[in-house]
Amino acid sequence: MSLTVQGRLMPRLDQRRGACALIAIKERTRCKTRLSEALGSAARLELVRSMLTAVLSAARGAHTVRQIIVVSPERDSVPADVPVLADTGECLNGALTQAHRVLRELGCWEVVILPADLPTITAADIDALVRAGRQDGFAIASDSVGVGTNALCLASAHPFRFQFGPDSKRLHLKEAERTGLGAQLVRLSGLEFDVDSPADLDRLDRQQWLARLQA
Repeated sequence: MSLTVQGRLMPRLDQRRGACALIAIKERTRCKTRLSEALGSAARLELVRSMLTAVLSAARGAHTVRQIIVVSPERDSVPADVPVLADTGECLNGALTQAHRVLRELGCWEVVILPADLPTITAADIDALVRAGRQDGFAIASDSVGVGTNALCLASAHPFRFQFGPDSKRLHLKEAERTGLGAQLVRLSGLEFDVDSPADLDRLDRQQWLARLQA
């Protein structure tokens, strides 16, 4: 079976044991609009691209990851060797469900779901998430307040209904229970810290991210 990705066929999956990482990102100009009072449009675009680069770099370095796929309405700055699965922009959960189904049909039963706004994520964070998921079939990393979902690992051949949105941690745990999967909770700073507010930008400023954007 082959999957059409941004007008071409997706390359055959790497057959080495390991997870497929799905990195989800919206159309770039629609990302992080809540930061508009703190950052102009050009700076927001560079921030979004820089964070995506950080997530891609971490996924490339993870020992447990064999394939990286971006789920997005556009390729933009995604490297040419990374397949981009088209997302119509209507529903992230629907796009992820479709991607998960196709990967299962291609024989990839370990899937890591990552957003593109985790600027301090490391390869070791991803490896820890995948290894936790292998224990009971499911692992989840919440946001810093413990309500949202910042990353998932599914190690199962069963369908899964993604629940990104309000109260997603509780809903994802409920979905895991429905599908008969045990759940491992992963708490790591690189998975907890996402950028949604001007206060988050202050943390990035201390790490010289904004200075780099303005250079």
